[in-house]
Amino acid sequence: MEFVTLNNGLKMPMEGIGTFLLTPDEAEASVLSALACGYRLIDTANAYVNEKAVGRAMKRSGIHRTEIFLETKLWPSFYEQDDAVERTLQRLDTDYIDLLLIHQPAGNYLAGYRQMEKAYKEGKVKAIGLSNFNEKQIQEILNLCDVKPAILQTEVHPYDQEKGLKRFLKQAGMIIQAWYPLGHGDEALLKEPLFTELGKKYGKSNAQIILRWHIQDGNIIIPGSKNPAHIKDNLNLFDFALTDEEMNQIAALDKGARYYTSTPELLERYVEMVPDVDGQK
Repeated sequence: MEFVTLNNGLKMPMEGIGTFLLTPDEAEASVLSALACGYRLIDTANAYVNEKAVGRAMKRSGIHRTEIFLETKLWPSFYEQDDAVERTLQRLDTDYIDLLLIHQPAGNYLAGYRQMEKAYKEGKVKAIGLSNFNEKQIQEILNLCDVKPAILQTEVHPYDQEKGLKRFLKQAGMIIQAWYPLGHGDEALLKEPLFTELGKKYGKSNAQIILRWHIQDGNIIIPGSKNPAHIKDNLNLFDFALTDEEMNQIAALDKGARYYTSTPELLERYVEMVPDVDGQK
């Protein structure tokens, strides 16, 4: 495993298991499988409604809590609830969260950020960050914050490499984390001839080539899967390296093409959505 050091000195694994769209039973099984394979970063969120399952998996794994890097996110409908962080801790059945993010730039996200800063100062959260924010929204936080965000989690993959955003983040002392690292399962991306060619050269799958590109390009990745074989394969990235020429060839695939596009109307709906976090298994 390779690690990155966040702007507050905290070390974070470069790869983890994502639990988006997984039911509680699937999330628990996937996290258990991932931890057994050697993963140490787990990503979840209030909105995924599987935090309790993630907490159970961590306990069942037998791995000491201090060896696991746990990441979760506050949902907009909870930003103004004073106990939002405490309730998140209770669902995860843990004393602290390694990285807590504002999930969407919707509603009163400044109130949510203040909650995270408070939790950080109290030692309940080791680092804080943002998800799905654009440069203007990130700058707003940077202008007002007491505790600097360490991470931006957003869509990144070879068809949308976010080169300009990454330059901005570097200047701000932040690191990018990629969701949809494999492009939401887009067959066109996964079957790119370049990845097939490189896969044959290195004895890897096309997905492994893409994930290795992410690591070398400085992107923290959280590919999600409920397939134990895929979970294991997705971690098998650290026994080879792409050359500079190959990295440049992949850089040339950038189309600025996203699979998810935020709109003001969508963000308004997020504020109205209240995940059934207390009714989860």
